[in-house]
Amino acid sequence: MLYDKSLEKDNCGFGLIAHIEGEPSHKVVRTAIHALARMQHRGAILADGKTGDGCGLLLQKPDRFFRIVAQEHGWRLAKNYAVGMIFLNKDPEMAAASRHIVEEELQQETLSIVGWRDVPTNEGVLGEIAISSLPRIEQIFVNAPAGWRPRDMERRLFIARRRIEKRLQDDKDFYVCSLSNLVNIYKGLCMPADLPRFYLDLADLRLESAICLFHQRFSTNTVPRWPLAQPFRYLAHNGEINTITGNRQWARARTYKFQTPLIRICSPPRRLLTKPAQIPARWTTCWNCCWQAGWISSAPCACWCRPPGRITRIWTRICAPSSTLTPCTWSRGTARQAS
Repeated sequence: MLYDKSLEKDNCGFGLIAHIEGEPSHKVVRTAIHALARMQHRGAILADGKTGDGCGLLLQKPDRFFRIVAQEHGWRLAKNYAVGMIFLNKDPEMAAASRHIVEEELQQETLSIVGWRDVPTNEGVLGEIAISSLPRIEQIFVNAPAGWRPRDMERRLFIARRRIEKRLQDDKDFYVCSLSNLVNIYKGLCMPADLPRFYLDLADLRLESAICLFHQRFSTNTVPRWPLAQPFRYLAHNGEINTITGNRQWARARTYKFQTPLIRICSPPRRLLTKPAQIPARWTTCWNCCWQAGWISSAPCACWCRPPGRITRIWTRICAPSSTLTPCTWSRGTARQAS
């Protein structure tokens, strides 16, 4: 038998809760956490009974909550600011060195460092296995210069993050969960129902969002690790891509043709497509790069580009801005919806 309904349980689970009018509220967050808790069966539970394969939430940046936090710390946030959720090494010296590199690269993009915040957590709800690999979890607050558009800041954050990751690639505990002025991510190796008990921010009624993407991971080909929990920086993914090796090799073979006025990352960007351990992480890296470069204009366009074969054709056409590919049109390095 090639198909059996009983096999449908052995894969990740994910979902999206959103307010149809775009009004942020804690109810959206609470509902998403409740829905995530109902997906516990989608992931495995390790021997200690408390460590899971990984789960998490992607939220719209809770502006009111973060401004209250900043006020409590005596910080002044600009109109356009970003918050990064970062996993750091437990070693104090290595963590301090990582912070210095993060600040250095962000400042190189003319961004101002507001401060670092220890994210309130409760280790008591974690299993022994999760605690043994638990990183330091901190948030960095960053201000943009006056007059910047949100998309301008998002692109500068992307450039800084890629350089940060390259400089800290030997530190296996360092990981940027999110670094954005649009969204924030809370994730880890805990039970779904325990996520707001571990991240105390999620239980705070002042934390509000109009959207909430949630994901329960089922670890199929990698050992559970804190960075591998989903959602990733812009999406949550369920499944495997059978042609991932070929697609990645085609993309890497064409990185020397990568040219766009929107990204001053390096020319050619040889570290453009890193090799994450997880297939969804690789897809996220490629999607994020193409979006920041302006070759895809929306999430639906990115999903259309994803099926096997299409991504190969896209990278083939990167060096030919005048070519046309429905539904996206490439023109002078930017992408827009075709009519």
